[in-house]
Amino acid sequence: MKTVGNVLWFLFGGLETAILWFVLGLLWCVTIVGMPFGAQCFRYARLGLWPMGKIVNTDFEEHPVLNSVWVVCGGFLIALLYLIMGFLWCASIIGIPFGLQSFKFAELACFPFGAYVY
Repeated sequence: MKTVGNVLWFLFGGLETAILWFVLGLLWCVTIVGMPFGAQCFRYARLGLWPMGKIVNTDFEEHPVLNSVWVVCGGFLIALLYLIMGFLWCASIIGIPFGLQSFKFAELACFPFGAYVY
């Protein structure tokens, strides 16, 4: 069932969001200071393609300065995008698993540093 969910996620929004994360990573990597942010974006671009079955734990206290800079410099807008997508997915019973994945990504979009994916 996880494979079917991943394929459906990929077809109905996963590819677009992975491209968004990848482009953001490229933009962040233009400067030396932004490279840690870009590396996180690339990490989540890969996760954005096949998120079903993955567990994410976030720890804001591990890197509070980096997470704060991230939220101010665009993480809030990405989280808002994922929240809107999550509510739209949850509007139907069939889309609830995809909505839950969107909410997981909203949390990652706010606090990418210190997040562990299992």
